[in-house]
Amino acid sequence: MSTESAMPHAHLRAFFALRHALPGWVCTGALAVLPTSIQAQGFAAYITPPRFEVQATPGQSLRQVLEIQHVGSQKGNYRIYTSDWTLQSDNSVTFSDELAADSCRPWVAIERRELTIEPGARYRYRFEITPPPGTPARECRFAIMVEGLDPARVQGSFNFPVGGRIGVIVYATIGDAAPQLDIAATRVTTVNGKRAAMIDVRNRGNAHGRLEGFVNAIDATGARFEMAPADLPIMPGETRGIAISPVVEDGKPAPEIRFPLTVKGSFEWGKNRLPLDASFTP
Repeated sequence: MSTESAMPHAHLRAFFALRHALPGWVCTGALAVLPTSIQAQGFAAYITPPRFEVQATPGQSLRQVLEIQHVGSQKGNYRIYTSDWTLQSDNSVTFSDELAADSCRPWVAIERRELTIEPGARYRYRFEITPPPGTPARECRFAIMVEGLDPARVQGSFNFPVGGRIGVIVYATIGDAAPQLDIAATRVTTVNGKRAAMIDVRNRGNAHGRLEGFVNAIDATGARFEMAPADLPIMPGETRGIAISPVVEDGKPAPEIRFPLTVKGSFEWGKNRLPLDASFTP
């Protein structure tokens, strides 16, 4: 393993790049989607997995590996660093190079800060999380940022460089930290110009949680269908609106919901169940 200076394989050095990232798109997931008019030698990477949810033990190092595949036609040059992040009320993510007040990034060691990958090649990139001995139960959250160092150029009326970066979100549960979810309210809201059923989910725990599973619904016309919650994290101490939508088979359009809507069933979070028996009326 190479870094800024040679070091044994058993030890990784944490490096935190405290300078502004290239302008561009931030995508939490596999592919940063750039306009088709951008030249091929720009940012072009797939990263798996799109997020990590792991259990860490105080005083012990936990090593994880993400895979970066460069799909450009020329060599890809990347900068890799850690970042703190915040999930906004509109479900967008804001990344910050500055250490947050409760940041756990000092516990994180990354393999190297710059990387060159041949066209079509894959690179297994390592990082470690080492909570200090005696760390109380909590959740450590940060992002591994993979940023292109070869800005592409947008052609057309304007000619200007843009850059791309991917944020791989990491959740590390320390000790017995866990979410504690309950439903604070139900309502009808507008999502992408259409009415949607929304449940406000409150998290009284000390780790993030997600809803999973299906519930049964009947709308004003008597139409029956299954509904599933949006795959969004509910952070400790917050209440977040989670839209529930009809389950749609591939290639079929989503049904048009006629309110009022009656929903019954239970969602799951971890090994727990969250009952829902509600009427959604605009």
